Amino acid sequence: MSTIKVGVIGLGSISEMHIQGYLKNPDAELIAVTDMNEERAKKKAETLGIKHYYTDYKAMLANKEIDAVSICTWNNTHAEIAIAALEAGKHVLIEKPLCKTVEEAVAIETCAKKYPNQLLQIGYVRRFGTNTQVLKRFIDNGELGEIYYSKASCLRVLGNPGGWFADQERSGGGPLIDIGVHVIDLCWYLMGKPKVKSVSGNTYNKLGNRSNIEYKSFYKAADYDADKNTVEDLANAIIRFENGASLFVDVSFALHAKKEEVRVSLHGDKGGAEIEPALEIYTEKNNIMLSSTPQIDHTTFDFESGFQNEVDHFIACAKGKEETIAPVEDGVEMMKILTGVYESSKQQAEIHFD
Repeated sequence: MSTIKVGVIGLGSISEMHIQGYLKNPDAELIAVTDMNEERAKKKAETLGIKHYYTDYKAMLANKEIDAVSICTWNNTHAEIAIAALEAGKHVLIEKPLCKTVEEAVAIETCAKKYPNQLLQIGYVRRFGTNTQVLKRFIDNGELGEIYYSKASCLRVLGNPGGWFADQERSGGGPLIDIGVHVIDLCWYLMGKPKVKSVSGNTYNKLGNRSNIEYKSFYKAADYDADKNTVEDLANAIIRFENGASLFVDVSFALHAKKEEVRVSLHGDKGGAEIEPALEIYTEKNNIMLSSTPQIDHTTFDFESGFQNEVDHFIACAKGKEETIAPVEDGVEMMKILTGVYESSKQQAEIHFD
């Protein structure tokens, strides 16, 4: 298979990162797009100069020319489309989160195992950042020793995108499942992906979407409606793993705080590291504490190169040249964590996993 022919399902804002990634990959050819909005699908196809556009993803999957698809739709459609795509013989790159529930995640995993010659990769894009790849090399070489604690914060003071992001039914939740998944996965991946043991979490609906705020702009979904919001504005949690390690996380769409902040750190018995807002490594030598900054192009996550790396990896895996670093099994474990936080908050109790 010389060129992987690709279709993109869902043409919201995140789809553009996938589209540009495929256009810049010499082993990929974007030949189709799908969106419920026919005008949007037709316009995108015309802009890209491709011949196929659809309003029904099932019609796209019936196109035997297509080898692989990117799923960039609402979270509540991920499981249905992913399973249908696998059954149609396509390789699948699915945007995070994998789906809305653990049951859906297991169903996707079960289906993926039936088709071992097809790839299902989850869009945990921060795994593909230069800063992540560099730090993982240090960790794999034992520079940090045993990582027993990590912290992940992704705080917006005003940043509820509204639309489907703010609709519990379509999204599955607010900042935790939208942006929290990125920083939780980043820590979990670098910690060596330990099995989750328990989750104790809280979610809050105190500020709403802060649509009353004036003179400060923020990203809004295409279907933004200031009167509609059914998701949390803040979530926090302590996640314990079977190996004894723990992860603390807090994420928000709305918060009375000074500024937006992304801060992620990992701490081991030989050294520590901060990966966001910029990569720095901390250790000690000759009884002296040291801080070091790697001399690399991107010490913080760069979205453009991160998505390009993700797409390039997906295409290489589809061609059998590499093995995905973001397999479906990881999505199942991540859904346990995310849904565990919501359930813990609901019950006001710690959730335990077998």
